[in-house]
Amino acid sequence: MLTSNLFWLLTLSSVMIAAAGYIINDYFDLHIDEVNKPGKLIIEKLIRRRSAIIWHWILSFAGIILGIYIGWKLQLHLWLGLANLLCVTGLWFYSTTFKKKLLIGNVIISLLTAWVVLVIVVAESAILWNNQPRPATFRVDKLLRLSFLFAGFAFIISLIREIVKDIEDIHGDAKYGCRTMPIVWGLHVSKVFVATWMIVLIGSLVILQVYVLLFAWWWAAIYCLLFIFMPLLYIFRKLFKAGRPKEFHDLSNAIKFVMLTGILSMVFFKIYAFAQ
Repeated sequence: MLTSNLFWLLTLSSVMIAAAGYIINDYFDLHIDEVNKPGKLIIEKLIRRRSAIIWHWILSFAGIILGIYIGWKLQLHLWLGLANLLCVTGLWFYSTTFKKKLLIGNVIISLLTAWVVLVIVVAESAILWNNQPRPATFRVDKLLRLSFLFAGFAFIISLIREIVKDIEDIHGDAKYGCRTMPIVWGLHVSKVFVATWMIVLIGSLVILQVYVLLFAWWWAAIYCLLFIFMPLLYIFRKLFKAGRPKEFHDLSNAIKFVMLTGILSMVFFKIYAFAQ
């Protein structure tokens, strides 16, 4: 198993890169944020722009170095450090270019969100491959299947939230020449896009619930019903009624809640799946 020290270092490297991404995004979005969320500005109000860019590079560099160190400890050579470097690069180009493009920026952020889930599994799988006899590699296969399940969930729920955020920020984005989905395709089509992915996600969860119930994982089923499935139905119902930025902001917060509860459900799968 991944030791607690390496786990926290791996988590810290992801947090550092994510924080650097937030900083550089706010750095380049300063004027847009003055329109969309004037009361929540950080750059220039709490951090000077010059200091922000310095902090971005410090956190990014630290995240990459930690990735190299963890990769070395796990006998992954430089792959983990290179993966972190790609994340930093992706966040930079997202903030400078792709965020203003139709769908490309949304997909990049969703892929990076999914990678946050997968990177833990890459580390854990490396340990299992290096330290267990080959007949026990079925544990690696089970771990990979579960990881791609959660990574898929993270990708879809992140993509949904990204489009909802674009709808919320439509006025500032339009003023500064962004070509996001609600600007290019309109509000109604954007809602249909979000609703389609929500149907895919809810349908997948129904199938997963059947699987969970077949194995009598009762607590996992109850948790998913109360804290993932029901909130998703609430968001779906509110989506087409929403019209004001405040309403889309509330939807975005509700989606963040589902992101959190969805990832936390890993605990149940660890308890049930690997106990067998």
